[in-house]
Amino acid sequence: MDYPAPEGLLSTAGELRMPFSDTVKYCILGISVALFLLALGILAWQTFRCCVQTHTAVPQRPAGNSDPLYSVEKSRTFGNYSVAPSTRTENVSTEVRRLSRCLSQAEFPSLGSSQAAGGSGVPANIKKVDGSLRFSIYYDQLQSQLVVTVLQVEGLLEPGQVCSLQPFVKLRLMWSGFEGVEVDDRTDEEGEGTAPVLWTVLQEWRTRIVKGSCNPLFGDQFSCIMQEGKGLHHINLRMEVRHFDKFSRHTVLGEVRVPLGQLNISYPLELQEDLKTPQKDLVGEVLLTLKFLPTSQRLEVGLLKVKTVLTEKCSDAALNARISVQCNQCKLRYQKTSAVARSLVTVFNEVLMFALPEFPLEQCKISVSVYETRTTRKSPKRLIGQLTLGKENSSEDEHWSSMMRSVRQPIAKWHGLLI
Repeated sequence: MDYPAPEGLLSTAGELRMPFSDTVKYCILGISVALFLLALGILAWQTFRCCVQTHTAVPQRPAGNSDPLYSVEKSRTFGNYSVAPSTRTENVSTEVRRLSRCLSQAEFPSLGSSQAAGGSGVPANIKKVDGSLRFSIYYDQLQSQLVVTVLQVEGLLEPGQVCSLQPFVKLRLMWSGFEGVEVDDRTDEEGEGTAPVLWTVLQEWRTRIVKGSCNPLFGDQFSCIMQEGKGLHHINLRMEVRHFDKFSRHTVLGEVRVPLGQLNISYPLELQEDLKTPQKDLVGEVLLTLKFLPTSQRLEVGLLKVKTVLTEKCSDAALNARISVQCNQCKLRYQKTSAVARSLVTVFNEVLMFALPEFPLEQCKISVSVYETRTTRKSPKRLIGQLTLGKENSSEDEHWSSMMRSVRQPIAKWHGLLI
């Protein structure tokens, strides 16, 4: 039996009616249906493009070519194609192993910061360097101007190999400042106890980059006015052929060193020299202290003094250092010292502290980079030199060994600064 609804419910239902006309309701419904269809169309289109990108063939490199530089170049070229970006989830450990294999198989390993007697370091894994550098040198005696022209680099790879290099040439004008400076644990080539020569960089230049060429033509010319008291017999021209990397980790392919004092360059002289294994030059000394605190798992690195060669007196020249620590394949956050006015012996007396991991130290590398800046004006910092010490898996630095034998005590030692 049906009962009539109360009057209160009828009045409430009447208030819920929308105050729009039927035309407005149908317009809103049509817009909603159109937006729904548009969303379905976009979803279908993205699904189609994702399927097409998944089945797109990646360009293959020629058989028998295991050059990792070629692989990197091909991946960059393929990245320029107009395909839709995709989001992928990859196994990180697999990617790390793949990159490690590429680095271990590189034909042109970059020069590390290893140290050797006489201020030069040669890593043991450097392979035979191929190629030659053609250049010209001229010294104008009337204007005391030195002109260097980089012409061409030839034969970076063997014939038949695909070249994906981006070579350029970095030039440094090196001047031997002082002789007979006492450096700990360093001897000359004959094994005697005479100290090596300290070098300094007078000028730095860099040519343009030539992409995808094993015989690049440059034709870049550089000149500088030679200062009084700096004869050519104390100057060496050091030219490094490098492969450009956008992350500034350029690979050194080889170098050429030219002692200007042994050449007659009063007239333009064109030379062609074979590339040789890159080496480092001693440009200064750094007095470091190391202190290990096993309870708190901390390492204290103290930068006391930096000894360099001064080519000219600049009142606004200052030095600062950047110290980084890599422990058990884990790179800690680097720290910087304050800027100190540069002199023959720049005194810092600063101690930086690094927190080490809790597990045993199987490998620990300490890197110190010294830069020159200007205090009165904004200018890019210039690298003076670098040094590396610490403990490796199979070897251990003498300074590190002394520190571990005398824990909780600072151990000071001079180290050569190389570039």
